[in-house]
Amino acid sequence: MPNHTRLLAKRPVSAVSLGCMSISHGYGEKSSSKHSEIFLNKALDLGYTMLDTAAVYGHGHNESMIGEFISQRRSEFFLASKCGFGQKPDSEPNINGRPEYIRATCEASLQRLQTDHIDLYYLHRRDFNVPIEDSIGALADLQCEGKIGAVGVSEICAADLHKAHAEHPISAIQSEYSLWTRNAEIEVLKASQEIGAAYVAFSPLARGFLTNKLHDTSELAEHDLRYSMPRFNTDNYPANLSLLPAYVRLAQRQGCTPAQLALAWVLAQGDNIIAIPGTKDLAHLEENIGANELVLDAEIISKLNDLINQHTVHGARYSDKSQGTVTTEQFSPTD
Repeated sequence: MPNHTRLLAKRPVSAVSLGCMSISHGYGEKSSSKHSEIFLNKALDLGYTMLDTAAVYGHGHNESMIGEFISQRRSEFFLASKCGFGQKPDSEPNINGRPEYIRATCEASLQRLQTDHIDLYYLHRRDFNVPIEDSIGALADLQCEGKIGAVGVSEICAADLHKAHAEHPISAIQSEYSLWTRNAEIEVLKASQEIGAAYVAFSPLARGFLTNKLHDTSELAEHDLRYSMPRFNTDNYPANLSLLPAYVRLAQRQGCTPAQLALAWVLAQGDNIIAIPGTKDLAHLEENIGANELVLDAEIISKLNDLINQHTVHGARYSDKSQGTVTTEQFSPTD
């Protein structure tokens, strides 16, 4: 039987939950207020019970849309947001894990979200100039004050996860995980299980690749973040596309869409995993949550593992510059 929910900070949430970034950030223009209102309410109506946002998404736009359009339905969803990673328009990203900055970010987020508490608050990026214990300590203080319900971390390695957890219990770690991004399998997925934390998998659809709908990257919006990612460049993407025909056949065999197959695979990797695909398309929103109904047999999982993995995918997931902002483990050339 499919497992429709997973525990997050000791509360059940939909196994396929919603990454809200696409509404405001990273993949073209921000959604209009009208579309955001329709989209967010539709997500709740379909059964998405955890919404994941961040202060940096659209420079506050993402949180504001949630606050404006579904704050009256606050009891219907588990709310996760993030701090410590800011960006002013037309400037470089700014990672800031100082306690006073974390507190100020949280206060501003609460106002935008029109709520008195955030159920799960992540340190979005580790600040290499601030001991991680200091940043986590600031989050622990916010929890004691009732402004946040639980503490999470994002895009860090297993060693940093254990450091953070030693300072204060960590309820969730969020990092990329999909068939074509297996870095979590090096150490951090196991570490999350060891400390009893949820693993929240962002980009479980490989930033659209595994939907079988992105065949020409020249059609991406002008400021789409995928232009900066090696896997999507003109040297690597054609080779990656060659993986899709066999992948699509496996989806057909399973009786589901390619996107649903990708999400079901992620969920099959551990009972503590929650997938948060992002989209701003209403049809995709409905398609994605359908993966909650799937159970993959061992043969399908084995074939997927053989087909798409760190050896068969061409290109790194991040540019060197972006990789320098995270501590997530990387595969060595011999792995």
